[in-house]
Amino acid sequence: MSEGADGSGGTVEVRRSRRRTRTVSAYREGGRTIVAIPARFTAAQEREWVARMLERLAVKEARRRPSDDQLLERATELSERYLDGLAVPASVTWSAHQERRWGSCSVDDRTIRISTRVRGLPTWVLDYVLVHELAHLLQAGHGPGFWDLVERYPRTERARGFLEGVAFTHDNGGAPADGTGDHVD
Repeated sequence: MSEGADGSGGTVEVRRSRRRTRTVSAYREGGRTIVAIPARFTAAQEREWVARMLERLAVKEARRRPSDDQLLERATELSERYLDGLAVPASVTWSAHQERRWGSCSVDDRTIRISTRVRGLPTWVLDYVLVHELAHLLQAGHGPGFWDLVERYPRTERARGFLEGVAFTHDNGGAPADGTGDHVD
C-alpha cells in the first residue's frame, strides 16, 4: 500500500491485491482516493494506472457536477430531444436554497433552479429533474398534459423512484406515511 497526492488536495492510497489479476478500480472514500491494482504491477505501471484512474474519476465527477452554464446547455439538449425544442429557459442555475424541492421553475422569467442536493446524483436523475422543470415552461401545473411531456423522458419512472429513495434516506429513515415528501416543482 502506498500513498500520494491526488491533485485535488486529497491523498491517494494504492492497494495491491494478489487476487486482482487484471482489473484496476478507483473510488473516493472520505478525503482520499483508493486505487486498487494487481499486486504484480511494477512501480511504473502503478504510476501509469493511478494517473489514468484519477483522470477518469475527475471526468466522471465533472459530468455529475456541471456548472450553471453546463446545466443550461444540458437543459437545451434535453428540450431538443424530448420536448421538440419548445422549452427554452432563460437560465438554469444551482440553488442551495431548496431544501424540500429538487428543482423549481419561474414561468414568468423562464428561470430554472436545481437544488444543489441533486449534484453528484447520477446524470440520468439530473436529466429527469431538468426535463420536469422544462415541462413547466410549457405546462404550468401538474395536469395530464404536463405528465405527458415529462414522460417523454424514458427514465422518468426510474428517476422518480431514485429520488424517493434519496428523500427517504435524507428524511431520517423515511418519508411521511401519507406519501408526501420531497418533490420536483
